[in-house]
Amino acid sequence: MPVNPLERVPAPAVFVVSGLTQYVGAAVAVGLFARLGAPEVGWWRIALAAAVLVVWRRPWRRAWSRRDLGWSAAFGVVLAAMNLAFYIAIEHLPLGTAVAIEFTGPVVVAALTGRGWRSRAAIAAAAVGVVLLAGVTLGSGLSRADAVVGLGAIFAAAACWGLYILLGRRVARVGAGVDGLAVGMAVGSLCFVPFFVHSTPEVLSDGSLLLLLVVVAVCSSVIPYGLEQVVLRRVPPATFAVLLALLPATAAVVGAVMLQQLPGVAQVVGLLCVSAAIALSPPRAE
Repeated sequence: MPVNPLERVPAPAVFVVSGLTQYVGAAVAVGLFARLGAPEVGWWRIALAAAVLVVWRRPWRRAWSRRDLGWSAAFGVVLAAMNLAFYIAIEHLPLGTAVAIEFTGPVVVAALTGRGWRSRAAIAAAAVGVVLLAGVTLGSGLSRADAVVGLGAIFAAAACWGLYILLGRRVARVGAGVDGLAVGMAVGSLCFVPFFVHSTPEVLSDGSLLLLLVVVAVCSSVIPYGLEQVVLRRVPPATFAVLLALLPATAAVVGAVMLQQLPGVAQVVGLLCVSAAIALSPPRAE
């Protein structure tokens, strides 16, 4: 059998590329907010990624039970809500700060479902990191309204991410995999159509805008998910947790390079605390 070229690349390198691709997509999205609006960009990311995945996977060929479809649909609606909240957040907050705070969702889920000192240490580190990042945000040059809206949106995204993990496990247990993701993203995007259908004429009449939205969808959803699956097959859960800890720093680097969002000392300490919490989180038993 032919060997997948990615199998020859070290798993940490694949994961770093995945993270860079994901947050480059987010940085491109930030540049589109003035043209379309943050929630609209978030919805188009989900809708276009769903279209790519449905065409690729053709999930209608699978025999679906009502229960399986229900779990996949719920998973997709939460995924869509998480992305909409995240895009609203990064319109008001630095990318690295938003990503770090959003990670409190999976950290709390891992800690609450785990036992022992690692769970308690993860919660403590995450709490210190979030307090530092939130404090810096409220005391920064951002307007009070921007800070409050941004923090509210990113905490909502974190809560959705925690729920997304729990629902994702249900979808994984029935063996739906990427097919379940395709169905879920399609359902999630359709649920929010009434709120964003008004942007369709503007997007379809502007070829450059549509192309950039496709770039955002592919970079932020399709490629990272595919690469993550490659890494998950090759490393144990504990190693994957450590690799996840690289993502807040990766987002901060992308934000600094592409958006000129340079973190201060307190932000760096907060990012390190959240990264430590991610690394300490009890490994997920899939």
